Amino acid sequence: MVRGPRSAPRVWADYAEPARWPRWSPQVRRVEVGEPVLRAGLAGTVRGPGGLRVPFVVTALDASATTWSWEVRAAGVGLRLEHGVRALGGGSLTWLVLDGPAPAVLAYAPLARRALRRLVEG
Repeated sequence: MVRGPRSAPRVWADYAEPARWPRWSPQVRRVEVGEPVLRAGLAGTVRGPGGLRVPFVVTALDASATTWSWEVRAAGVGLRLEHGVRALGGGSLTWLVLDGPAPAVLAYAPLARRALRRLVEG
């Protein structure tokens, strides 16, 4: 969990529009999707450093609860990521639950934490 001063609606907007992901997630260079807003079933590709291509599919989205999840696969390794946002005082709280092989989770967790910090701090 990461807390910050940005409002929950602003944080959620940055999650809900994949084109915004590179603004707060340093490991994301570009997102290729056919639609501008997340929805369950949406598939696309995240472009990372060094030309890394990571296909994904959004598996669930609940805009009223401000939660969503997706599955990614890179180099034969799959991860499931569950995200959520809540208002907290004048700011927000966001979290991520990672599920996958331990080496992949341990490698990705520090990058994700940095991205989430940037997301809630603006």
